[in-house]
Amino acid sequence: MAATDTHRSPWRIHGMSVEGYRHRRQGLPCQDACAYTASPSVAVLAVADGAGSRPRSEEGSRLAVDLAMEHFGRRAAAAADLQPGEAVHELLEDAYHDVSKMFLDHTGADAADFATTLTVVVLAPGWLGHLTVGDGFVVVRAGTEDGERQFHLLPQTAAASEYSNETVFLTSPDATRWLHTDCVSDEGIDGVLLSTDGLAQAALARPGGAPQTPNTSFVDAVFRSLDTPGAVSENAHEGLATLLRSDRLTALNADDKTLLRAVRKAPPKARP
Repeated sequence: MAATDTHRSPWRIHGMSVEGYRHRRQGLPCQDACAYTASPSVAVLAVADGAGSRPRSEEGSRLAVDLAMEHFGRRAAAAADLQPGEAVHELLEDAYHDVSKMFLDHTGADAADFATTLTVVVLAPGWLGHLTVGDGFVVVRAGTEDGERQFHLLPQTAAASEYSNETVFLTSPDATRWLHTDCVSDEGIDGVLLSTDGLAQAALARPGGAPQTPNTSFVDAVFRSLDTPGAVSENAHEGLATLLRSDRLTALNADDKTLLRAVRKAPPKARP
């Protein structure tokens, strides 16, 4: 995973992608990827899910998140004091077009072989920007109700077709048509989780056929394990890998799995 030192960032960030049971059994590499970059003012997080049916999708997902770090990071850093609203949507769309152009320029005539989804979150003072192409999803932790933490699933891209089981990719001819952006202005957001669809059954619930909502027990545990002050320990890294490869999650979905999370660090205590 591409990453930067986040010790000066207000966010503690950690995540990984692991190969699913199907790929382990077949001796194939993980086709998911994730990356993040952070500074004192802005953090950018991205996850991507390469299309399993395409021969170079592993390279495609890695290229997508690397380009997201470069282009979303550059535009967000130059506009860290941007006010929430339409200007944030424009920033996200412009950064996406940069990524798409560079992706297609790099892959050329074989672009379809690199097919991948892409989900990006930009964390800036006063707002959260979210862009997605495909079936990745984002959950935020914000506020409490009756003393209980509250979790919210950000809106997802509409299905390209109710009869299609293939999602939209960066390389889809009409990808821009299905592009989805959000701008959330909520100072109470203190946790963000990005994932590919390999964790949808674990992280999301659909009670009684209602619209999907976060699976509180799962996402709460994932966030809380990162709330401990200080650098992310090796034990925490190993613990997340064990969780993502666990029999419990494999039974729900045998695909590759990616989980990238960020929690807001507690402010330093004032000296007496």
